[in-house]
Amino acid sequence: MIRLLYPLILLLAANTFFSCEQAAPTADTPAAVATSDYQDLTTLFQEWRTFENPPLREGAPDYTAETFKQRRPAFETLQRRLLAMDTTGWAVAQQVDWHIVWAEMNGYDFNDRILQPWVRDPAYYKALWMSRSDVPAHEGPTNHGTTELWTYSFPLNASEKERLLTDLRVIPPLNEQAKRNLTGNARDLWIAGIRDIRDQSANLQTILTQDGASEDKDIVAAVTAATQSTNSLVSWLETEGGKKTGPSGIGKDNYTWYLQNVHLVPLTWEDEVMILKRELARAWASLKLEEHRNRGLPQLIAADSPAAYDALAEQSAQSLMTFLEAEEIVTVADYFDPALREHLGAFVPADRRNFFWITAHNDPRPLYSHFYHWFELARMDIEPHASPIRRGPLLYNIFDSRNEGMATAVEETFMQAGLYDDNPRVREIVYIMIAQRAARGLGSLYAHANEMTMEEAGGIHSEYTPRGWMKTEKELLLFEQHLYLRQPGYGTSYITGKYLVENALADFARLQEAQEKPFALKEFFDQLNSIGNIPISLGHWEMTGVDADVRKMTK
Repeated sequence: MIRLLYPLILLLAANTFFSCEQAAPTADTPAAVATSDYQDLTTLFQEWRTFENPPLREGAPDYTAETFKQRRPAFETLQRRLLAMDTTGWAVAQQVDWHIVWAEMNGYDFNDRILQPWVRDPAYYKALWMSRSDVPAHEGPTNHGTTELWTYSFPLNASEKERLLTDLRVIPPLNEQAKRNLTGNARDLWIAGIRDIRDQSANLQTILTQDGASEDKDIVAAVTAATQSTNSLVSWLETEGGKKTGPSGIGKDNYTWYLQNVHLVPLTWEDEVMILKRELARAWASLKLEEHRNRGLPQLIAADSPAAYDALAEQSAQSLMTFLEAEEIVTVADYFDPALREHLGAFVPADRRNFFWITAHNDPRPLYSHFYHWFELARMDIEPHASPIRRGPLLYNIFDSRNEGMATAVEETFMQAGLYDDNPRVREIVYIMIAQRAARGLGSLYAHANEMTMEEAGGIHSEYTPRGWMKTEKELLLFEQHLYLRQPGYGTSYITGKYLVENALADFARLQEAQEKPFALKEFFDQLNSIGNIPISLGHWEMTGVDADVRKMTK
């Protein structure tokens, strides 16, 4: 059983530090030189990030088995140097940085040994991305040779044209390498991944609709070559797909190891099942109690025209931003409002709305609360963290418990703090969203345990979302379950990350009370924001000094 609160005596740990045990060297792996200088960690971090970017083969990142084997000794040397560091006496923030590097190296090791997306997961070879993710990096395993179309402004100047051509020229050799590397037998990953590659072919054609692109023969040639190569990969994947018969999940033990050693989530597969079942039941029960309490109030009426949606979106954005400021929830930076306004959405006809746009057409404030994501990304862009280790996105989606957990937690936090006092019916939407996150995460757990196929996991996702709101548009269901099968721990991170944020809030409040200080919600959010987009277990430690979870995982 995971404890919500720790014994009061652990408050005394606020100014104590620890160093991790070192792996014993062997004849093949000589001992690294010990160091206790934090600057050596930042130097090692830069070397590690340089190493993590693979060499090129015919212009594309090299994911061949022989190259991974050749690079393994260099990785182990970097890892030994990290483990040889003595962090005794370092400030907690510096020890946190050490753990981030430790987790990233564990992520590389796990991918090399177990996950192997370049072998098992055709979607890994998706190279064209049309939009920015709402979290620090793309969700799920992503190759190192992507074309980020959202970073270009058309018409292109000479340097931007050359950058685009350089990006697009990676796609043909990467697709050819995929045919060599993809030897895995994970059927669900294989079949679902074909869709991603097929979509890439269609998305490549949209480049030619951009201002000036279709008149530029170099761009047309590069897009044509990339499209033909992508279509060839689709045909190959479809032919090979009939031979795939194996499971796609990584199994319970691997899942738990990955949670604790890479994403620094202090839970097991079994813990996550328990938490998600509890949240699913709580959300359904709370929804029905809200409906009972609100039975005398008028039902929410969904926006039924572009003008109606735009008016509702504007009213909701103003309501949320005023609430955050007036109720002293968080320090509202100048960039919050414009960051939110870029993502207010637009009217979608009723028969084409997916789950989230169904909620938004009734009242977008629960979804806009989740868009806390965009505040965090704006902070990364405008106020980057002082530590180079935290400044950019952490690798391997290690940020998920923090970013998805926070975005989910604030939906209910803002509700409980009074955001919907003007319309209690909106509280029902919050519980529906919690139920949906719990149901889809629970399905993903069973899929990773190989107790369900991806389709069966999607059945839980669909059937246990209230009001049938996951049955209206199937693309979202396929996208989410496929992503969570590709990226262990991501599907559950919304609910388990919320749980960890609430644990941090509880310990923060308890510490304030023990020191006879008044609790201020704004202080909690501001401190957590200042720590950066790192696993919530590390943020919890840095804010409170309570390090029991981190000790347990690193030991």
